[in-house]
Amino acid sequence: MYAKVKSAALYGIEGYIVDVEVDIQYKLPAFSVVGLPEGAVRESRERVTSAIKNAGYPFPQGKVTINLAPADIRKEGSHFDLPMAISILVATGYVVPADLEDFVIVGELGLDGSVAEARGVLPMAIAARDEGIRNMIVPRPNAREAAVVGVNVYPVEKLSDVVEILEGKSPISPYSLNIREIFEMESGKSYVDFSEVRGQEHAKRALEIAAAGGHNLLMIGPPGSGKTMLARRFPTILPPMTLEEALETTKIHSVAGILPPDTALITERPFRSPHHTISDAGLIGGGAYPRPGEVSLAHNGVLFLDELPEFRRNVLEVLRQPLEDGVVTISRAAMSLTFPARFTLVAAMNPCPCGYYGDPYHECTCTLTQVKNYRAKISGPLLDRIDMHIEVPSVPLDKLAGEPTGEKSEEIRARVIEARLIQQHRFRGIKGVYANAHMTTRLIRKFCKLTPEGEEILKKAITRLGLSARAYDRVLKLARTIADLEGSEDIQPHHIAEAVQYRSLDREYWM
Repeated sequence: MYAKVKSAALYGIEGYIVDVEVDIQYKLPAFSVVGLPEGAVRESRERVTSAIKNAGYPFPQGKVTINLAPADIRKEGSHFDLPMAISILVATGYVVPADLEDFVIVGELGLDGSVAEARGVLPMAIAARDEGIRNMIVPRPNAREAAVVGVNVYPVEKLSDVVEILEGKSPISPYSLNIREIFEMESGKSYVDFSEVRGQEHAKRALEIAAAGGHNLLMIGPPGSGKTMLARRFPTILPPMTLEEALETTKIHSVAGILPPDTALITERPFRSPHHTISDAGLIGGGAYPRPGEVSLAHNGVLFLDELPEFRRNVLEVLRQPLEDGVVTISRAAMSLTFPARFTLVAAMNPCPCGYYGDPYHECTCTLTQVKNYRAKISGPLLDRIDMHIEVPSVPLDKLAGEPTGEKSEEIRARVIEARLIQQHRFRGIKGVYANAHMTTRLIRKFCKLTPEGEEILKKAITRLGLSARAYDRVLKLARTIADLEGSEDIQPHHIAEAVQYRSLDREYWM
């Protein structure tokens, strides 16, 4: 007896269709799974057997062979339980489906026949849609996630629900979802605002520029000066996510297994803040079968690294590729995967180990050698990839008292959105470039032309500060963003002068 059920699997963050084939021979009882199954798939034999029996269906007494095709790609995850159980019931004739070919089935089974949540359902649903399959049966907690892509999604809670759907006897109707309502419901939910930050006008201006152009930022200042407070409010001034960005971000979080239950889409830009004890694999992704790391979980959002020199040097150095390319490629003996990792890096650090070097209100207790060693933990090549370096001094007491008087996040965000719209128009038709920070050298030469006065200012700054060629390009990108915030088509000398300010600490702190 033979049957075939369609399911899906993951390769990196992409889904693909898997045919779950079953063959039952009346020989000595046995149950084997072939098609490169990993541990959780092999263990499904016990879960499927118990689930079928406890759901009230007889389990065949014979040799059961299940093949997961294509057989040359390793399969992992417990979501094959449900299609395996259904394929056995179809092969034995206890289920007579009306149209099995037009269904993709995923879900983990409990021993009592209940259906548990699966990981990575959104990319599987996209794969089903791309293959022209119209229907999908998923665990109820994954229904909103799968319904985003436009297939008919049937949420189930137990094995018998699936049997009734396939035989056309179920009262369960396809899950309906309004994507526009999701964006409206989820937008504006932030509980923090830039108006709560006292003082630090220079830092606020720098963060506005960083948000407008997608630039990376490093804040240097003593403890308690507000670096973390500023960083946590940075996502509130970023432009809203597009549907394409939301889908891509949700795919990554779904594959990583951290998407909250009953979540359809991630509509707010992610903010990831890993601890400084994180490993390089935890930061960029890895493992025997690579999973997304923090840089990929921050895709289309913000990666905040607090106490930057406390991170191990080898961990910081692996940031070079994602900062430059916007992707992470992880190669293993079994496979090579590429994860998206286009994020805005916001980093914070103290100027010295005690934190009070140069602070007018506290005395520094560090020796000059300690200060130099502390700052040497961050390499020059990594610093060059951070567009903006700003100082965040302690806030005087008189500014801390009284009611907040700063601009609200929504006011700053409106200017950021206007600047981003200018950039979208500028880069239309150019693949992979959405903001000034993404410009290549060729695009910089095309869109960042200077007046003679601006060139003279930039030459003097480069000579005095000893900036690298990469830093030179960073200054031009920053000047282009500052001009966009002003609505200026041309880069003026004062735009260059302001952009140079955000690179001056580059050499002042590290020489």
